[in-house]
Parts: sequence; C-alpha cells; structure tokens
Amino acid sequence: MVTENYREVEKRVCEACARSGRAREEVTLIAVSKYKPVEMIRELMAIGVRDFGENHAQELVSKTEEITEPLNWHFIGNLQRNKVKYVVGRACLIHSVSSLALAKEIQKEAAKKNVTVPVLVEVNIADEETKQGISEEEVYTLVREISELPNLVIRGLMAIAPPVESPEENRPYFRKLKQMQKEIAFFGLPRTEMTELSMGMTGDFEVAIEEGATMVRVGTAIFGAR
Repeated sequence: MVTENYREVEKRVCEACARSGRAREEVTLIAVSKYKPVEMIRELMAIGVRDFGENHAQELVSKTEEITEPLNWHFIGNLQRNKVKYVVGRACLIHSVSSLALAKEIQKEAAKKNVTVPVLVEVNIADEETKQGISEEEVYTLVREISELPNLVIRGLMAIAPPVESPEENRPYFRKLKQMQKEIAFFGLPRTEMTELSMGMTGDFEVAIEEGATMVRVGTAIFGAR
C-alpha cells in the first residue's frame, strides 16, 4: 500500500513539474516518516526511495540506529536547543532554523564534531501565531547573522503554509517565499547558497512545485493518516 501511495505521489510530482516546465530532477520528494514504523521505511527503500523526513530528535536517533544503510534524513520539525546534539551528524539538512540562538547551538555542535551543517531558515510565511518560523521582516537579518557562523551553510528557505480548503489559496505564500529566496541570493552572502525552497505538503505540494519548490514534504499521502 505504501509503495502504491508513493508511486501515485511521484506521478503527481512529475505532472506538476511538467506543467511548470521544470525537470523532475529539480524537486526532491521527502517521505515524511514520523511516527511510522521502520518496516514502512524499508518498503520504500526497496523501490529506491532515499529521502525521509523526521520531526523528533529521539525518533531520528532510533531510526538511524536501526537503519544503517545510507539515506538522506531530513530534520523538518521544531528543533529544541538541547536536542541539537542528536541531530547534527545524522540529518543531511535541518529545515527548521528560525533563531540565531538555535543556529549558534548548531554551530557549537558542528564545530565539536568537525562537520559542516546545511540548514534552511524557516519563515512563518502567513504570520500564524501557532507556527514556528521567523517573520518575513526578520528573515534578512537572521540570514546575515547565520552566514557568519563558519560551520553552517544556508541552503535556502522553508515554510509551512496554512491549512486551507483549496491548495490555490497557498499559491501567494509560495510565490512570496520564492521572491524572498531571490532577494537574499542577490546579496551574495558568504556560506549562503539559496538553492533550496522546502515548501508544500500533502495538501498543496503540486502548487508549491509550480511556484518553485525544490523540496516537498509529503507524509499523509504516502504513509496514510497518523
């Protein structure tokens, strides 16, 4: 069932890429496997899936200890500073950096482990009180501050759009994030690549792809409801 679901989502990703004149290779489909058993992950690994998303540090630790094959584990949840040590060195990309304090903690751990950590800056794109992420006005300042940390590389931006009736309602938010990505790239800051846009989930990933997403985080449509 999980395999069939994944293939259906993959088909929709391909169609969205075709509609927007983009190559399929431009978009990474991340299977969000939080709260899902290792057997389901292995089922997808069997068909060549390598990108998985986790929201909790402890779960990332237990899964990476059980699955020793090389996979791209994306950390996409709210990361508490006291959990940074579990994530640095395990995640290929931390999608959810929204404060300088968190970035500094990641820097400290990265220096200790002698690694470079790719991160995305999380933007609260719709200014929702219930969401993590930095406000649109503060993004440029935060990116500039993080760009001074030697063991971090800013790969781009991430956002969680609001829950909506129709995916079309989120198109302006995705468009806005793409514009912000372009503006930040223009500054040419050190250690700031601005190549990635992590936006779009089960309910709206096709619209996100049409507006420039390079990473979509899909859980429910692949693994079923939690």
